[in-house]
Amino acid sequence: MSTAAAPVRQLDAPTVAELRRAAEELLAEFGTSATSPRLLARVREVADGFGEDLRHQCRPVDTADGLFVLRGLDVDDAAIGPTPPGWANAGDGGAVHDLALLLLATVMGNPIAWEGQQDGRFVHNIVPSPGHEGEQTGASSSVLLSPHTEDAFHPGRAHLLMLGCMRNHDHVATTAASVRRTRLTDADVDVLTRPVVPILPDDAYAEAQGYADQAPPPVPALFATEDGMTLRFDPAYTPLEEADEAYRSAYGRLSDELARVSVAVSLSPGEVLVVDNDLVVHGRVPFRARYDGTDRWLKRASVRVPGRRTRPDAEAGEHGYGQSALEAHAN
Repeated sequence: MSTAAAPVRQLDAPTVAELRRAAEELLAEFGTSATSPRLLARVREVADGFGEDLRHQCRPVDTADGLFVLRGLDVDDAAIGPTPPGWANAGDGGAVHDLALLLLATVMGNPIAWEGQQDGRFVHNIVPSPGHEGEQTGASSSVLLSPHTEDAFHPGRAHLLMLGCMRNHDHVATTAASVRRTRLTDADVDVLTRPVVPILPDDAYAEAQGYADQAPPPVPALFATEDGMTLRFDPAYTPLEEADEAYRSAYGRLSDELARVSVAVSLSPGEVLVVDNDLVVHGRVPFRARYDGTDRWLKRASVRVPGRRTRPDAEAGEHGYGQSALEAHAN
């Protein structure tokens, strides 16, 4: 795994001040970062008024890396309080940062939330949680979080994933690998662009895992667009035993290639990693959680980009295991 630096976009001091002031004014007006229709409407109004520098730094991913780090925001380690022992305990911890991330997400597209995840919040708290150390979810710690597409099981998954760092004393790295850095044979691409096996809901979606109204739909792992290859990938929740040997072999070579081109991004407080969820799989290295209020703490936002065509048309017919996404700024 490479430790090569990710592309960086540096916000200047006036832009950071503009964003911070807007988030503080929203928090003063609404008293919480828990979203409501009124708050979301106000977020959209405020985001529409931001200056050109912020908009330029929030432009789409424009390299084959499929990601960038937005740098320059400030986080006061003492002011944010202890790292919560679980997302359900976070409440309005770091509320002004929730709102800053929601504003940035709105500049980039349309933030989404899931009814069945973290009480439908648009900004999630990603922290290690006791009893979840070995899971393949953001609450884990002691295991490698396998590289995956965010919410790969669902056709309405985000186009962009945003991870804002609140605390990372142990320099825990997020891993990322772009399909456009891989080298695959035409034969492997041909196999993997066929819908052969499904991707099942992960452990963060208990209700979806019990969905039995319709059979899981097979989906392609790769999809060729006019701009290049995209992927939909989550090996921890893909029943590869249902595929033939040729498919399993090609899938294994894709996994190996993603591992070869993977980079490690260790975020510092105030940095926001923006990942193109159609190009890049992400994960996390193992670490030892202390549960003493000093553990790694990230904020996560998911964004759809209206009008973007980077996925097969057939996805529109998928049932999504009964899960539906809430749109912050539904038309």
